[in-house]
Amino acid sequence: MSIVAQTESKISKTRSPIFTSGYQPPTVAEWVSLRLDGNEGPTPTPSVMRALQEIAPEKLRQYPSRAALETAIAVRFGIDESQVCVTAGADDAIDRVCRSFLGPNRSIVVPKPTFEMIERYAEASGARIIPVDWSDRAYPVEAVVNAVTDDTSVVAVISPNNPTGSVATRDDLIRLATTLPNRLIMLDHAYVEFADDDLTDLALSLPNVIVTRTFSKAWGLAGLRVGYALGSAANIERVRGAAGPYPVSGLSIELAQVAWENDEARTAEFVQATRTRREKLTNWVKAAGGRTTTSQANFVFARFDDTAWIYRCLRSLGIAVRRFEDTQLSDALRITCPINDADCAQLESAFMTITRPQAMLFDLDGVLADVSQSYRAAIMATVQSFGGSVTAETIARYKAAGNANNDWLLSQRILRDQGIEVDLPTVRENFERLYQGSGSSPGLCTRESLTVDRLWIERLAQRCPLALVTGRPRRDAETFLQRFGLERYFKSVVCMEDATAKPDPEPVTLALQQLGVEYAWMIGDTPDDVVAAREAGVLPLGLTAPGDDRRTASIALDDAGAARVLTSIDALEELLP
Repeated sequence: MSIVAQTESKISKTRSPIFTSGYQPPTVAEWVSLRLDGNEGPTPTPSVMRALQEIAPEKLRQYPSRAALETAIAVRFGIDESQVCVTAGADDAIDRVCRSFLGPNRSIVVPKPTFEMIERYAEASGARIIPVDWSDRAYPVEAVVNAVTDDTSVVAVISPNNPTGSVATRDDLIRLATTLPNRLIMLDHAYVEFADDDLTDLALSLPNVIVTRTFSKAWGLAGLRVGYALGSAANIERVRGAAGPYPVSGLSIELAQVAWENDEARTAEFVQATRTRREKLTNWVKAAGGRTTTSQANFVFARFDDTAWIYRCLRSLGIAVRRFEDTQLSDALRITCPINDADCAQLESAFMTITRPQAMLFDLDGVLADVSQSYRAAIMATVQSFGGSVTAETIARYKAAGNANNDWLLSQRILRDQGIEVDLPTVRENFERLYQGSGSSPGLCTRESLTVDRLWIERLAQRCPLALVTGRPRRDAETFLQRFGLERYFKSVVCMEDATAKPDPEPVTLALQQLGVEYAWMIGDTPDDVVAAREAGVLPLGLTAPGDDRRTASIALDDAGAARVLTSIDALEELLP
């Protein structure tokens, strides 16, 4: 065995890490327009933006100094500047505490669930992690005290807790600090501005407590990565020594100080607005069947019977919220409070759309009508009549790629991609002759069938108004409805002549207007249907069309953002609230 291999083997036997990969920040789909998964704060103030534009070149050339910001923070808290250490976000402060006070043969008590980086930093220091359940609202102070062992060096208090929003009380902190005088109590106060009680003053009166705070949340400066630690001069000196000489950029320090000195009133206003929005969000979650804890942070922690459904619905409507891989939290979502009234309205509308749809919208082809032997066959026959070659799989692939709502244009595109140029009027004439029939020759339209029992449509129409949003010419759409006796069930029928073709949202929006409703679901079989629905604020559901390869179609619809992909339209009833 090589020297390297022997060394790696010894390291692996020393301890088994809890985490084998780095922290994975949440990723979002390209269509997401509202990020409520990161707990960021408000947009930077004009004072910060002016300072950014006027930053002196020397600030970028020289190594930074934290002294002025540390002094300003110390003044506000009424402590000596030796009791303040500015860090690269509160994360950095927590990491330094772990590196300063933990190590091999030491342990940290961590109530869970909580901010995952605490365990990561503790594990990186070589310490043993002692978890304590914090499922209830109250901080488990007695369980934490009882969990402490001889090798315990640090006890974590995350208040408000991430991701639950629960808090520890003053009595909890006093109990820990006085019962465990020889252990360091690390109070993570990243979200404290949003809480009812700030424990910082109490913590500073207790010699074995360090407080970590941040500019990332209430101050809205997460991109600067500035936080700070407060505590006794001796403890802060250890924290200060656990990093390089210049861990925070000069630009970040400069802008954070501008905010600290100019934006206190604005931050307080934002905090109050967030508390109001937090109450609204809590009510929306409960109305959607969710169960919440009493959050004192800038987010709401919610559990649902079908969390995946709520998550995917919000995602389909362009809203990102946080899910967790931790099995303890698999049924939970963390939803950041919107930062302004417009975002608040978007989130409220999404919850109403998901839980209280006022109407159901349907694409026609591939959804209510089996067109595998009609429209799809007409595309194939048209392409072949001009010397091209095409299969059902080829058509499905074009449909899945999007912008394929018009079958005349699609036929022309397939021909063009094979080097065969035919003008659109000629393609259309040939297509229509095949589809409509001529003389005594019946058209392919006669092969169409209804994909669902008419009584099912009647039953659904009794629950809510229905609409068709189709790329068909009106003549073809009405012929199909009349043939199967469906005219009376659809209060709105939007066709090719009425609006721009999907994926433009115009036909979906027009259907909503004609129905006089605001919240609706739409079922379609192509990515164009999904995109058009989402852009109109309608919940998009996918359906694999008859004749399509289910796996390929499902992937395309899922990638486009369908909240769920159905293999049978009958399954829609199972989803209805």
